[in-house]
Amino acid sequence: MIQREKRVFLIQKLIDEQPWYRELKVPSDEAEQKMLLRSLMNVRLPYPIGEDFLTVQDAYLQEETARKGVTDIADLTPVEPGIYLWQGDITTLKCGAIVNAANSGMTGCYAPCHGCIDNAIHTYAGVQLRLACAEMMKKQGYEEETGKAKLTPAYNLPCDYVLHTVGPIIYGHVTQKDRELLASCYRSCLELAQENGIKSVAFCCISTGEFHFSNGEAAKIAVDTVRQYKEDTEVIFNVFKDTDYEIYRSLLG
Repeated sequence: MIQREKRVFLIQKLIDEQPWYRELKVPSDEAEQKMLLRSLMNVRLPYPIGEDFLTVQDAYLQEETARKGVTDIADLTPVEPGIYLWQGDITTLKCGAIVNAANSGMTGCYAPCHGCIDNAIHTYAGVQLRLACAEMMKKQGYEEETGKAKLTPAYNLPCDYVLHTVGPIIYGHVTQKDRELLASCYRSCLELAQENGIKSVAFCCISTGEFHFSNGEAAKIAVDTVRQYKEDTEVIFNVFKDTDYEIYRSLLG
């Protein structure tokens, strides 16, 4: 199957899963098809799905990522020993693990086509990631605590693993407790990476954006914590916006 045929197959399978979707029609426009597929994947609850779907989905997502272009950590130049700064789409980064700024439920963002990193990572990893996270949280028996981290496979992402961490949500002004919890996110990810032999970790801007932590202060905490705790793990600070790139560039000199 070509990409379009795979996409239509996946959309139809997801429509057929739910009686209330039955009147949905697959649009002919490519952009609309992609939006519908992502939306259906985003809202899908974590329950099993057939191997025929997974086979086509995996091939489709890997081809979509290849078309976007994959960046390998081996091709990056460090800004200081063991530390890199890279601006781009974290779902296209080939390294040991990427960090997902998760919510306490840990099963991803259910808002269709939402712009958060949690949504993007779950979308391009595939439905297996939500299933794995749900199983992990079922065993745990309670919501994830802020400042901790969990490890899952990356499935269809070019990295090997995903480190999921819940950063503090800021209500009003940043407190000392918020600062400590954010630093704990970075330490927990690095400790978990080291325990599992993961040699490189790409951090997103945890707790900024939807969680309202000041970008500048969050970046300083990130850089200070990584410099102190990174051990022999290579660290990539991944940014998407120009403003964050400039902040990290100034901190890393």
